[in-house]
Amino acid sequence: MLRLLVTLLTVTALAGGDHLLSHRLTFDDYAVRAVWTWRTSGAAEIWRNGFVPTEDLSQMRQNVAERISSDEEYGFAVAVPLPATPKEAWIRWDDGSTMRVPVISARQALIELSPYDMEASAQDDRAYKMTAATFTTMRLRTLRGMATVPAWRLSFSNLPGPVDHAAVDRATLGTVEEAVGDHLSSDIRGFEVLDERTLRVSYDYGVCLGEKTPTVRLRVDERPDVVVLGIEVHTHIGTGLCVGVGASGEGVVRLQEPLGSRVVLDAMSRLPVCLHWSGPCRAG
Repeated sequence: MLRLLVTLLTVTALAGGDHLLSHRLTFDDYAVRAVWTWRTSGAAEIWRNGFVPTEDLSQMRQNVAERISSDEEYGFAVAVPLPATPKEAWIRWDDGSTMRVPVISARQALIELSPYDMEASAQDDRAYKMTAATFTTMRLRTLRGMATVPAWRLSFSNLPGPVDHAAVDRATLGTVEEAVGDHLSSDIRGFEVLDERTLRVSYDYGVCLGEKTPTVRLRVDERPDVVVLGIEVHTHIGTGLCVGVGASGEGVVRLQEPLGSRVVLDAMSRLPVCLHWSGPCRAG
């Protein structure tokens, strides 16, 4: 009973704001927060039953990708009237399951392709000018397996081929990141499953330039539904000003129970490890 009360008090304090307590929290505190958030925010439900892509939402031929990647300054612009946006469409998984989903407009798909927040001007000579938008489907890997997903096929006058972009309105549908909410940056960069009880874990941490290398200890917290990973960094602080630099490392953790279908969370960010970056979760 006492342990439950301490856990609840910790979670209550954490909900009040990381900026007040982050310098005093231990890995165990962060692990409690990560598990509580995962179970209560709706993130677990989205992870199990929602639309969670495991590859990029845009697909294009290699020569199109090479053309865009070689262009240091570019944008996308609309050069023609756009078709109406369907109110909804369906995702169809190969196992026969389906999901009715809201869709984004062709203009929004274009903006999601762009490195900028808004589309470029059609008069900009550096812009790739969209000359056609067709509502279609594309094949996409997700956590629930391969699926046929609604998509916009966007054609451009100055690109050697079209770009297909998933038309699912994920902002309206809900994502794991949005369910978890504001979060700290992650420590855990990735993991590899060596066997059912052993993980090779890569991580990032900070070092004070000129000081001794800190001691880094990998930590793990196992629950029936999740495995929480984190690190403890023991620094050897000197008397001078700390000029922080980034460092990385890796280590092996042994689980008490087989990993199975449990989700691996980062203690700091509260997100699944494969969702730490801006791109979609990549399986494995």
